[in-house]
Amino acid sequence: MGTPPQVPGLGASSGSPSHRRNGEQPGGWGGRRAARFAAVLRSYLPAVVFVVLGAGLGIFFVLANSWLGTRTRRRPATADPYECGMPSAFKHNFRFGVSFYLVALMFLIFDLEVILLLPVALQLEAFGLHALGAVGLFLFVLGVGLVYEWRRGALEWRDRG
Repeated sequence: MGTPPQVPGLGASSGSPSHRRNGEQPGGWGGRRAARFAAVLRSYLPAVVFVVLGAGLGIFFVLANSWLGTRTRRRPATADPYECGMPSAFKHNFRFGVSFYLVALMFLIFDLEVILLLPVALQLEAFGLHALGAVGLFLFVLGVGLVYEWRRGALEWRDRG
């Protein structure tokens, strides 16, 4: 019962020819692969620093506010909304209708559509016919959604008065 056969590149001994053939050091990544990996990490370094600084600054401001902020109790009179010295016309538990939210969501969807279509519209010749087909499919799906909401009556305002 001798030693099991070695598969080249997998668990080979430190002096095996497979390591020397690939330019790798025994027991580590190859020199070219390590350099490529380090270059990729260096390219992401500004983004990582930006995220860490942003999160750290946000946490710092939240903690500073809790430590340095005022600790007074709110009275019921100060909790009421202030509208030019007049009492509020709305109840505190006033709820907006679903139509407001639907219109807001549709505005966001179609606003983002314009933002996504602008680069393709400006560089359609560079993107080619594939981009034109993708944009056509995108507009078709949005159009189907708009027709569906229109048919369901989501765009109609009901008079409550």
